Amino acid sequence: MSSSLIVTTIIHGLGIGLAFAATGYTFVSLWAVLKGHRAPVWSDIGARHPRPVTVLKPLHGAEPRLYENLRSFCMQQHPDYQLIFGVRDPDDAAIAVVQRLQSEFPQLGITMVIDSRVYGANFKVSNLLNMVAHAKYDWLVLADADIRVATDYLTRVTAPLADPGVGIVTCLYYGIPGPSFWSRLGRLFIDDWFAPSVRLSHAFGSTRFAFGSTICLRRDALQAIGGFEALRDILADDFWLGELTRRAGLRTVLSDVVVGTDVNESQLKDLWTHELRWLRTIRSLAPWGFAMTFVCFTTPLLLLGLCLAPGAITATIALFGGAARVLIHFLQRRTDDQALPWHEVLLVPLRDVLMLMEWAAALAGWQVRWRGQVLHARGGGSAP
Repeated sequence: MSSSLIVTTIIHGLGIGLAFAATGYTFVSLWAVLKGHRAPVWSDIGARHPRPVTVLKPLHGAEPRLYENLRSFCMQQHPDYQLIFGVRDPDDAAIAVVQRLQSEFPQLGITMVIDSRVYGANFKVSNLLNMVAHAKYDWLVLADADIRVATDYLTRVTAPLADPGVGIVTCLYYGIPGPSFWSRLGRLFIDDWFAPSVRLSHAFGSTRFAFGSTICLRRDALQAIGGFEALRDILADDFWLGELTRRAGLRTVLSDVVVGTDVNESQLKDLWTHELRWLRTIRSLAPWGFAMTFVCFTTPLLLLGLCLAPGAITATIALFGGAARVLIHFLQRRTDDQALPWHEVLLVPLRDVLMLMEWAAALAGWQVRWRGQVLHARGGGSAP
């Protein structure tokens, strides 16, 4: 066999292999998404006798739709809960939003903590440390400022904490796009890639995750891992809050509750910076797994496979892979959001190509930008 024929055969085999890998991953992800939709409902466990809950909401600036998001936490059907909002800067624009809610819901006794003390490199954790001193109850819920929830959220999401073997409860989330084109691409990052990848990991038994969208835990579990002080110099504080409770022998529960999160990026550079921070953080937590995530980016891999190995076999594989990718897109859409047009599916190829480019960029460094800070994804302190 001539050397040129050997090279041609290798290239053809590589093309079929790439198409098969991308299609295989997409089909397994589709299975995990369908399995997640049929998962047992944890919310019934302990929901009949809900415990008092303290909600900690660290804030930073008046983000778009902040009032609507925070107001959703004021509308809870839960019988007894405390809301604590916290900022570091006494001139933070979020304070006016909280004051508006305090006037609108005087019966809730909303607490506003303004405390500039810093305990480490992670300013959010410093904010939480200042806030938790004001918590009245032993069941705690942490949720980022850009999260929007339904009225039964607190009762459902805290129910698993009645089991003493549970360390934390966390939630997946879906994207709520703003008016810009780039925010719609950002929503697809969350709905079409991130959430299915978590569903897939969970379907194979992993609970090695925790998300800032929601983390519920008991005060005794927090104290067992050394409190928020243990996280003060860590960038991925939400992940490590779960990881440390798992190391303490407690379980992580992925709630059946899915909450909404705002996607507000109006420019490509903002979207790129935000998603690159996510990807480099993921890489720091699971470097070998992250190196193989290129198979997740269905469209460019199928096209590359077709280019390397044109023919009926590769085309058939690509057809099945593309169909599964489109089906995941529609399964992940939130039908209660009428702002999402059906033709948004045409953005899927662009979204996959952009993710592949971001993945490659994430392999090339560790620096991330977060709320005015330049941090090192592996260590959490200020990057050199």
